[in-house]
Amino acid sequence: MISVRSMLRRIPVVGRFEPSTYFVYVGFLLIFAVFAVLLRDEGFLTVSNLLNIVQETTPVTIMAIGMVFVLSAGEIDLSIGSVVAIAALLAAVVMRAHHWALGVAAGLGAGAMVGLINGALVAYARLPSFLVTLATMGLLAGVARWMTNLQSVPVIDTTFTSLFGSGSLFGIPSLVMWTALAVPLGHYVYRETRFGARVLATGDNPHAARAAGIKVNRLRLEVLILGSTCAALAGLLYLGRIQGARYTLGETDLLTVIAATVVGGTRLDGGTGTVLGALIGSLLMGMLSNGLILMGLAVSEQMIIRGFIILVAIVLTLREPHRAP
Repeated sequence: MISVRSMLRRIPVVGRFEPSTYFVYVGFLLIFAVFAVLLRDEGFLTVSNLLNIVQETTPVTIMAIGMVFVLSAGEIDLSIGSVVAIAALLAAVVMRAHHWALGVAAGLGAGAMVGLINGALVAYARLPSFLVTLATMGLLAGVARWMTNLQSVPVIDTTFTSLFGSGSLFGIPSLVMWTALAVPLGHYVYRETRFGARVLATGDNPHAARAAGIKVNRLRLEVLILGSTCAALAGLLYLGRIQGARYTLGETDLLTVIAATVVGGTRLDGGTGTVLGALIGSLLMGMLSNGLILMGLAVSEQMIIRGFIILVAIVLTLREPHRAP
């Protein structure tokens, strides 16, 4: 029987050096240097602005970590933006009458349940994850609007808001601490555990993974639950930061998360990924938005420049190596 270890030797990202993996890091440093020079008088390099970039991107970073696992397994989840709104709204509604911990449990539980439904349809009903999550994205968007009749739900529990977005510890914002906790944990699970190895093996070649004894259907279910739960956690972080929930939360996050993940070096067709790259991709998205705003560019100009830079990053990072005929 083929072992998981022997399969991993055939996965490019594990087995050999790939220069394209490091383009995003070089690109990040170059763009940072350009902004540092051009915006030296606009406060770009101040500690408060740099911390603000990390705080603004924390929910995207959390979702990108989950998306690394989903994409690496050869799947995709388009419903994460809607899960953000559902989790935040449900948590806010529960916290009106109950302890904040119950609200957190309700929000995370809602995310896990959505992932369970998506995963069951993908793994056991043999439906494409693209179509399944596209459908649940629309369904959940409607539910989010129906839950509170398009009304915002404020959160006044100071303990929750301190832990999930508005507080700080020893001068370090809580959102920065969430990033500092989530990224090493995600990297360890992805690179150092059997679960991460099975994700990579399944995305690289699901038929060989089955031959190696990996329960491919179960793994697909698990990664979709993980991705959706990460989106729910992101919703709670939004809720704590803005101290309220609204159905529009997360609406624009899907493309940003996918861009951050893919630019960071995770392939859409599975088998290759990097949590650290997803972090850099997320910070790159946030830095671009922050720098272009400080430059005083119009929204249309920001969209053009950001789109061009993302396109170049994707071409450099994910283009197929040349193969001799």
